[in-house]
Amino acid sequence: MAHPANKWLVGFLGAALIGGAALWEGERREAYIDMVGVPTVCYGHTGKDIQYGKTYTYKECNDILRKDLIKHTGPMLECINVPINENQYTAFALFTLNVGPTAFCKSTLVKILNTGDYTGACNQLMRWTSAGGKPVKGLYNRRLYERAICLGTALPKSS
Repeated sequence: MAHPANKWLVGFLGAALIGGAALWEGERREAYIDMVGVPTVCYGHTGKDIQYGKTYTYKECNDILRKDLIKHTGPMLECINVPINENQYTAFALFTLNVGPTAFCKSTLVKILNTGDYTGACNQLMRWTSAGGKPVKGLYNRRLYERAICLGTALPKSS
């Protein structure tokens, strides 16, 4: 059950979250197959609604990103049973956008977080640096970024 202290975060899309998602997902306005074989477009959007051959506009990509963030952060907050701050929310939301809410909620990260071990939970992000069973430098760098935000040791880059 979601912790009541996190209610203010429902639907929250701060500049650091949107900027971080755009930074790490990258923007590709035409559909492509990602490194693990998933059809993708814009800022890492996946789903049956992707139209091959279409060039998405900047506005369409931004609208899709906002919808994806809301779609992912709602379920994410439901499985967090302790209060979190804005930095932790931003880091976990970026992570959840990448791995999906089911993987987030079933993770050891959430189990550790729900014991109140915030530092341990933030450090768990570094365990998620592979795709298709292979280490990926880009995911390693992304997790360093998310971990730094989570721990409050660095300000996120917005561009």
